[in-house]
Amino acid sequence: MNTITAAITAVGSYVPDYVLSNKVLETMVDTNDDWITTRTGIKERRILKDKDKGTSYLAIQAAKDLLKKSNTDPAEIDMVIMATATPDMPVAATGVYVATQIGAVNAFSFDLVAACSSFLFGMSTAARYIESGKYKKVLLIGADKMSSIIDYTDRTTCIIFGDGGGAVLFEPNTEGLGVKDEYLRTDGIGRPFLKIDAGGSLLPASNETVANKQHFVFQEGKTVFKFAVSNMADVCEKVMKRNDLTSEDVNWLVPHQANKRIIDAAASRMKLPDEKVMINIHKYGNTTSATLPLCLADYENQLKKGDNLIFASFGGGFTWGAVYVKWAYDSK
Repeated sequence: MNTITAAITAVGSYVPDYVLSNKVLETMVDTNDDWITTRTGIKERRILKDKDKGTSYLAIQAAKDLLKKSNTDPAEIDMVIMATATPDMPVAATGVYVATQIGAVNAFSFDLVAACSSFLFGMSTAARYIESGKYKKVLLIGADKMSSIIDYTDRTTCIIFGDGGGAVLFEPNTEGLGVKDEYLRTDGIGRPFLKIDAGGSLLPASNETVANKQHFVFQEGKTVFKFAVSNMADVCEKVMKRNDLTSEDVNWLVPHQANKRIIDAAASRMKLPDEKVMINIHKYGNTTSATLPLCLADYENQLKKGDNLIFASFGGGFTWGAVYVKWAYDSK
């Protein structure tokens, strides 16, 4: 009996139309295009301007794009995993609403929250369900409306984040393609350095928390950068060594798009040239849970069956890890 692995068989994406460029940010906060580009690699990011639309809208559009491109009947989907750091509501699960809206009437759904590593951890989760043999089609969506939790008077965070959504479909494979290995890590030491103080059970919303801007993202940039550079590179290297992969064997690094310098550090440790590294941070900024699937969508037509991909991410908590995937199809 052939071993079942979880292979990615389709990709979809969506980004809002509105472009928030560095030039526009120059009119909003004390910053400039050269400073932002040099330190982050970001030139522009997309923003969902409609106040009546939340993360679910981004997720639904990305899922619909996948369904259309792959000619997939949503009624055949067994499960929808919603990876996000910005759910529509604190209680009613966003993924449940998304599944209903896209017609996945036979699927069960849940939200997976692990900051910027949400999609990466979702890959591991989706793979386990497929490998169990009980589920044939698992839709993993990564989407975040980061503009809803950013203070646009804070130049340290507003330059980094953007809105977007991406989706991948996992299906069983018996050719040895799909998710091959993973190395996932967490460390609660990171809690003070990247967080939103208020809105949870520890500090419920009040007039005071709103006035103090405690519902916006806080980031101690230098500390987060230091941890991200060392840890994201470390897990990539570990996965390569564990699977006897050299830089020649790895076709693509699919890194979380948080900072170009972090990505460069990981690629350097892996001894990968620039042409093997997926980059779109200049276009979208950090879309948190959406960065990895948006990379796949942008590079899909360059991927070939059998390509070795290393996915890597780092997020608040701290959460981080790497997943090794052998690509399952040639783009059409």
